[in-house]
Amino acid sequence: MTQETVLTNARIVLPTEVIEGSLVLRDGRIADISQGGSAAAGAQDCEGDYLCPGLIELHTDNLERHMTPRPKVDWPHRAAILAHDRELAGTGITTVFDAIRVGSIVSSSSRRYGKYARQMADEILEMREAGVLKISHHIHLRAEICSETLVEEMAEFGPADKIGIVSLMDHTPGQRQFRDLGKFKDYVCGKHGMSDEGFDEYRDFLYGLQARLGTAHESAAVAAAMRYGATLASHDDTTAEQVDKSHLQGVRIAEFPTTVEAAEACHRQGIATIMGAPNLVRGGSHSGNVAARELAEGDRLDILSSDYVPAALMQGALILNEIWGDLPRALATVTANPARHVGLEDRGVLEVGRRGDLMRFATLGHHPVVKSVWVQGARVS
Repeated sequence: MTQETVLTNARIVLPTEVIEGSLVLRDGRIADISQGGSAAAGAQDCEGDYLCPGLIELHTDNLERHMTPRPKVDWPHRAAILAHDRELAGTGITTVFDAIRVGSIVSSSSRRYGKYARQMADEILEMREAGVLKISHHIHLRAEICSETLVEEMAEFGPADKIGIVSLMDHTPGQRQFRDLGKFKDYVCGKHGMSDEGFDEYRDFLYGLQARLGTAHESAAVAAAMRYGATLASHDDTTAEQVDKSHLQGVRIAEFPTTVEAAEACHRQGIATIMGAPNLVRGGSHSGNVAARELAEGDRLDILSSDYVPAALMQGALILNEIWGDLPRALATVTANPARHVGLEDRGVLEVGRRGDLMRFATLGHHPVVKSVWVQGARVS
């Protein structure tokens, strides 16, 4: 039976312009886009609100936040997945790549954390297959280079899992995101309640771990991404040399470069740059790294990620619109650009034949107000 939704009196954000018109969703796809109003029976009046593609999130720590709502509290995975799914739907995100850590530390007396990736991925895939999730979920494996079990954990995955992204995450203190050891200490001690003595022990343990296993782990993660058929991403590139190495490894996306130098090098190498929307909303990096606004003003920002605040994704896009004065371009950083760089060619723009993933929103001052969200033509929020 044909399922049809007609939305009219809307400002429709197309790839290069905004038109006033109507949009028809039919059987999960966009069936028609036209200028002007619609007299179709049952047409929904959008009252001049915007319609844009559903947002696409490539890197979010939000699932982990639901898994561990308090330090040392482990929440049931399925409940965490459902809460995460509903929260994202409510912020206009219709496709998410759930970031799951691979690589654990099991021997440090300062901070141990165990494996969970295979179990979590299985639960997400089972819930997706059962049709209980509102939005489209894909797997993003965060390969922790400075860990003890990365190789064996990545061996548990294969092409059948359809891994979307593998990111190379090296959180060894003194470089990349944590060049400033003081910032690293504040982060670790604040998050985990670690003493000064405990921090010194943990820092030295990580140095030794990276020296012993870092090179082998990085090579194994790159090889695994190729075996899975996943998009390879770097993380926290700081220097042009690091970006050049990423390029040779086959990296297509740079998550959160920490300096202008690294962002410029990404641009030269044709690597798409992701910056955190919270960085843009707050006006700067909480780690003391380059401000997303600076890269946006220098035309070196390609994609936004909500990172640790789902609602920041749309808010960040509106800030980019203020900077660039171009709403379609701004929204492309959270729709068309991420879709293109991970090979999702069926979504990310409002175009006849594409998936019926879209969002209706208004603005309250400089803030987005999400009114309705559809995934494959079905309203989910």
